[in-house]
Amino acid sequence: MKELQTQSGGAGAGTLIRLDRVTKTYDLGEVQVHALRGISLEIQRGEFVAIMGASGSGKSTLMNILGCLDRPTSGRYFLDGVDVSGMSKEELARIRNRKLGFVFQHFNLLARTSALENVELPTVYAGVPPEERTRRAREALERVGLGERAEHHPSQLSGGQQQRVAIARALVNNPQIVLADEPTGNLDSRTSVEIMEILQRLNEEQELTVVIVTHETDIAHYAKRAIEFRDGRVRRDQVIEKRLVAHEVLASLPTREEMDAEEETEAKV
Repeated sequence: MKELQTQSGGAGAGTLIRLDRVTKTYDLGEVQVHALRGISLEIQRGEFVAIMGASGSGKSTLMNILGCLDRPTSGRYFLDGVDVSGMSKEELARIRNRKLGFVFQHFNLLARTSALENVELPTVYAGVPPEERTRRAREALERVGLGERAEHHPSQLSGGQQQRVAIARALVNNPQIVLADEPTGNLDSRTSVEIMEILQRLNEEQELTVVIVTHETDIAHYAKRAIEFRDGRVRRDQVIEKRLVAHEVLASLPTREEMDAEEETEAKV
């Protein structure tokens, strides 16, 4: 990534995530795996950050800690100024529900429920009244361009549409941060850019903090900053100077109709 420049550090009033010498060690009997080795970093409100690295680099472990799905072995994790590193499972669950929205590579939608019901699920856990749950879910689906598909089941939706439902589900409780783990991993190239367009729009228009894990360099270039991990340590932490703009990239790609027509032509040959 030659077009990257080093990210300057320093605390500030806008700091939303701060890790202080965080380690994570997994005890596998006779072997100890050091997944994270003393990570210190900050993410500011409104940033769009890509976490990169090969398999086993520590990026997924970091995402689990950022998402309050796991706790560090040592060190401290401050989320919105609060040290969450020593919280109980119940306290972490409340933090996840109120402050964090999750998007996964495999969508994690319930097959036998509609898009609307899938999006409503986090509001059920939050104790939101039924009418308000439905209003929020419909609004979230509108935000990702799927308002007319609210009653469709996942099997009736394309991969890109399912990921849009997953993004709407992540937004329904108005989180401070969206954490996306390989959000384009199961999607074709155009659909991947469409998903990045949604994330860019949420970040820029609504100042939502977005953190994605990806092994794809081109996907990382839609973010504003890239943090690369290797062997449990930060190898590079850099601002993306020449970032990709998703709506511009989409304009240069074949339309969905053109792609379908090309596939039909190839099938006949």
